[in-house]
Parts: sequence; structure tokens; C-alpha cells
Amino acid sequence: MTAMTTAERRGYHQICDSSGAMMVIACDQRGGMRTVLAATPEEQAKISNETLGETKADITLYLASKAGCVLVDPVCAVPGLVDDDILPRDTALLIGIDASGWETSAEGYRISKMVDGIDARKVRELGATGGKIMIYLRMDTPDANTRNLETLKKSIQDFAAEDLLLVVEFLTYQLEGESKEDYESKVPMLIVEGSRACLELGSKVLKIPYPGTEEACAEVTKIAGDVPWAVLSAGVDHKTFLPQVEAAMKNGASGVIAGRSLWKDCISLDRKVSKEKLSTIAISRLQDIQNIIRRYRADSAAA
Repeated sequence: MTAMTTAERRGYHQICDSSGAMMVIACDQRGGMRTVLAATPEEQAKISNETLGETKADITLYLASKAGCVLVDPVCAVPGLVDDDILPRDTALLIGIDASGWETSAEGYRISKMVDGIDARKVRELGATGGKIMIYLRMDTPDANTRNLETLKKSIQDFAAEDLLLVVEFLTYQLEGESKEDYESKVPMLIVEGSRACLELGSKVLKIPYPGTEEACAEVTKIAGDVPWAVLSAGVDHKTFLPQVEAAMKNGASGVIAGRSLWKDCISLDRKVSKEKLSTIAISRLQDIQNIIRRYRADSAAA
């Protein structure tokens, strides 16, 4: 495994909370956030990037300010979060370099897209603590991964040259013609092997879906070694996510990067509604997650 440089480690410390665990609020979604804010495709298309930026600002101000870090996109959220004095001084900033959605190959594979003009140097210029990249992987289908792993390799090299922290995320997905049952039975293997592939390319921090079982969580921890990994919420509801956080932390995870499970029913085009729900419902959910994280961090320190 490739060890963090001093600068990368400093960035990693900054995206962690006071317990030393990652606690990042993810709101880098664009298309997904539009589907939360409006019911129909026609209504969603009317939501401007400026409006999304205001929503992300509210999430940052009322929710992420209580966490270690906020993850946003470079299209709607920055430089406004910094230049408009919204981002608290003690809240770190990650910027996602992946574009919304994906392309589909002739074989039906998802091909990850990156935001044009956003590289490690631009992420630094926007005032970020580090970057985040997301790619799609199907580790039982090597041909599905060739282009995405090449994209990841180039980004890892780019951020290393800039000596800037890069959080590496991957998602897996159901193939055309594959039954839901067959896909779900493969999830633990897909997450473990996807983690391995990202590590082999030099990833220094991982953001991964819940691996499906405690055994798979432990296997990720084993192959990651000193590389920290965080579990993401993948849009599940809060009650579903909490036992996943518990299982991940119990088996070696270094924290959480959560988005929709915290805020998907707390944001609105009416910003007064957003303020009320983010500062009460979403904060309560965040505290539930923080309590789990701190319990396992305390147990680890005691051991």
C-alpha cells in the first residue's frame, strides 16, 4: 500500500471529527438532488444550478457545520461556499471531480464521467482540503472496468503530483439481464474486490458502499491495511443505515461519508422548510451516527 504524504495526512486529519474518525456530509449530487426536490422530470429540469447551490449551502450551514467535513460538487457549490463565508472555519471541504450520471457502453457497462476542467490543481484553487472521485466497477466483469480504472489511475497520479488528498469512491451496479437476487448475492464479493482494485492503483482513502455483511467489512479492513475506509449511505433511509454503520465500525471502518440518508427528506425549494428540518431532523440523525462512531473509537482507544 502507498502511504500518505505529510500533506495528504494533514488533509485526512482535517476531514475527520474530534474523535479522529471520518464524518463527512455528502451533498455533491446534482441529478439525485433534483429528484429529491421535485417530483417530475419537467419540474426537476427547471431547478437551476444556482438553486442547487443554495440547497447545498443550507446543508453546509445547518448540518455539515456539526461534522468534520462537507463533500460538494464544483458545478453548483463552489466557490460560493468559501467566497460567501458559508463554510465554517473548522469544517473541511472535499470537492467531487466526477460528473453527474454516466455513459453506457455498447455492452451495457457504466462508464464514469468527470467534470470538465476540474483537476487536482483546480480543486486546490477552489480552497478544498482534498478531492473525491467516484467510478463504477463490476469486478466479476473485467471488460466493464477498463476505462474506469484508467480514469482512476490518472486521477490518483494527478492528485499525487499536486500532493493533495484524494478520496476514492466506487459504486457497483446491476448488469442488464441480471436478476436482483443474483446481483445482491454478489455484493459482498463485488465490494471487497472493488476495494482491492482501488487499493492496487494507490488509493489512500476509500469511500465504499456497505459491503453487505460483517465478514465482508472485516475482509475490506484486512486488505486495506493502514488505508482508512468510510462507509457511504447510498441513499438508504436512516433506520437502514444505522446498523450498517454499526457493522462497518465494528469491523474496522474509519468513519462515515453520508448524504441522502441524512437530508433527503429535509431539503425543500422553500428554504425556510430546509432550515427547520436540517437543523432538527437531520442534526438528530447525524448525532445518532456520531454516537456509534465515538463508541467504537473509544473502544479502540481503550484496547
